[in-house]
Amino acid sequence: MKTIGVLTSGGDAPGMNAAIRAVVRAGIYNKIRVMGIEQGYNGLINGNIKEMNLSSVADIIHRGGTFLKTARCEEFKTEEGRKKAVNVLNVFGIEGLVVIGGDGSFTGAKKLSELGIKTIGIPGTIDNDLAYTDYTIGFDTAVNTVLDAISNIRDTSTSHGRANIVEVMGRHCGDIALFAGLAGGAESVIVPEEKFEVDEVCRKLIQGKSRGKLHSIIMLAEGVGNAFELGKEIEEKTGIETKVTVLGHIQRGGNPSAFDRILASKLGAKAVELLMNGESGKVVGIKDNKLIDMDITEALSMKKEFDKETYELTKILSI
Repeated sequence: MKTIGVLTSGGDAPGMNAAIRAVVRAGIYNKIRVMGIEQGYNGLINGNIKEMNLSSVADIIHRGGTFLKTARCEEFKTEEGRKKAVNVLNVFGIEGLVVIGGDGSFTGAKKLSELGIKTIGIPGTIDNDLAYTDYTIGFDTAVNTVLDAISNIRDTSTSHGRANIVEVMGRHCGDIALFAGLAGGAESVIVPEEKFEVDEVCRKLIQGKSRGKLHSIIMLAEGVGNAFELGKEIEEKTGIETKVTVLGHIQRGGNPSAFDRILASKLGAKAVELLMNGESGKVVGIKDNKLIDMDITEALSMKKEFDKETYELTKILSI
């Protein structure tokens, strides 16, 4: 293999730059030409492609976001759009493609592999919602970003004797709320995978206040419901002033953690290795602290299992 390409697609995640850097430098180390594709599949279709060198990825391992940029692309979802993408790859002499993103990005990579392009996917999404890998790039940083916010919120909540609902990202996967809730000492963790009762949340708040607790944190994944309506209901039932903080896209930004930088670097190099070995239609990940690769179709078909053991632990430790 003489030339490979790399792109980032879907939502950005801290650590994507570290993954790009690893792909570029591992490629160059192995005498492979590496092309950077800007703005995801949209940039691929439009030929926004440039050759990368060692300096192209200097001073980016510690930066959040993706310097190749990312974009949604409706045209790529069509057969005509994908054929156009294949033509562009052929024109630039790109024989293999590394796609960094989530399940939607992987679906696109799968379609390209079916059209004869060798593709390898790297999991980059803060939601940690891909079942085949224990962790996705960006998840650890997002959890730490939430923890920083919780620390600040706790200070002001203590001063006023308030409860605070902290809404975090996670429409279908509550891992950010779960891990941040456990690490941040939240009184309640509300996730889409588990049913919850408002009265149970209220009981914890009242019991906490009765023993002199000055503040309470409720972690809420965005996929569960309206945080402001929940806050109003809690306040009416408990008499405890309840504020809502929606962290939003702040969770996607910031310098990646050491864990995410290391994971991204390992997975980027692994993706290049697979392409050099003639592999295609695969994704890389980490399982039981070991790098793995798997057929992309199999990976996408796997159902994410919720960590109920950790969820139950949050209940035990929040009494």
